[in-house]
Amino acid sequence: MKRSRKKRINYFKIAIALFIIFIIIFGMYKLITRKPKPKVIYMPNIVDKKLDEANTLLDEYNLNIDKTYTYSDKDKDIIISQSIDESTVINSGDTLKLVISKGPLDKEKLKKDGINELGSVPIMMYHGIKNMKNSETKYTGGNVDKDGYTRTAEAFRNDLDFYYEKGYRMVKLSDYIQGNINTPYGKSPIILTFDDGNDNNIKVTGLDESGEIIIDKNSAVGILEEYKKKYPDYNVTAIFFVTSALFNQPEYNEKILKWLVKNGYEIGNHTKGHNNLSNTTTAETEEVVGYVYQELEGILGNDYEHIVALPFGSPYVKSHANYSHVLNGTYNGKTYETVSALRVGWEPEVSPFHKDFDKTFLKRCRAYNNNGVDFDIEMVFRILDKKRYISDGDVDTIVINNSDNLNKEIKDKEIITYE
Repeated sequence: MKRSRKKRINYFKIAIALFIIFIIIFGMYKLITRKPKPKVIYMPNIVDKKLDEANTLLDEYNLNIDKTYTYSDKDKDIIISQSIDESTVINSGDTLKLVISKGPLDKEKLKKDGINELGSVPIMMYHGIKNMKNSETKYTGGNVDKDGYTRTAEAFRNDLDFYYEKGYRMVKLSDYIQGNINTPYGKSPIILTFDDGNDNNIKVTGLDESGEIIIDKNSAVGILEEYKKKYPDYNVTAIFFVTSALFNQPEYNEKILKWLVKNGYEIGNHTKGHNNLSNTTTAETEEVVGYVYQELEGILGNDYEHIVALPFGSPYVKSHANYSHVLNGTYNGKTYETVSALRVGWEPEVSPFHKDFDKTFLKRCRAYNNNGVDFDIEMVFRILDKKRYISDGDVDTIVINNSDNLNKEIKDKEIITYE
């Protein structure tokens, strides 16, 4: 009887011991696996701090930073204001808007440097680039044909050197049209266009081991790629206007188009068959414009420009019956809208901020040599020397010496005048 009772006591002690061990193990498990309470982070005050100092402070917070720059009495890169108040709880992914000082506005410097964002912009018109030296042609300078529509590779390289040394930096045509000119301070924008989709614009000599196109170094794009390395700050780009034949290299056309867009170039419309739009019916006009848009969409999706380079520069006036059908029309059941149309032209265009700017009818300068007359390159740049667009280096401001010719409808940029 006593023995049985002793056994019960031992079992009880064992049970108690096991229970205690279980409690200890369970407690340790909970302690180990317990998730720490999220750390509460409060917004610090970064107003009046240097941007670099603030960036170091904010790096650990994983915030989305939205920066706006403006002139102020504070030194350059000092933070003027922050959108999240000091001591506010912040979470990863919150957006913090900062207004940052560009330093005091020095109107005397702007005047001295001739900053003028109402000046003229050259839209240079090229066609073919042939792998020849200037000495191998019988025409003036680097012209391969009498009218200079085809240039030698030597002349094209000379042109690019000339533009760079004159202080010009390339911009995309679409950015110019939208007034998004992000050219460095004191430099001037220039736009390069190529018509017709000649194979010497981007001559493909084959495919490499990874299936990428190999580009002839003396074709237009081969030379442009060379200048990306020669002048890293040149912002090399151009727009190519194609017909239904694209670049006249059927086995490579699609690869060419995709490569160009991927590498910072633009593609536009030059009508289905290089059509003279002064001689087509309205229905034919919509067909030859709409056909190319649909062809490009089938290859590039939306990665092409709704811009038409008018073959022969026609129609020559906007009042022509076909002109409205260049801008808007329907082909094969789909409507299209053309943002801009380019003429053959002769002289530089006005600034996109000028009151006379008309994106639907833009003039171009023929890139050719003619001994400094008839609006050749030399003559065009003599004209520009007196009235060129010179950038303040800030895409969000328009700096001008007076507002007489300013488009007063511009609302999305700060206007700075130093009269």
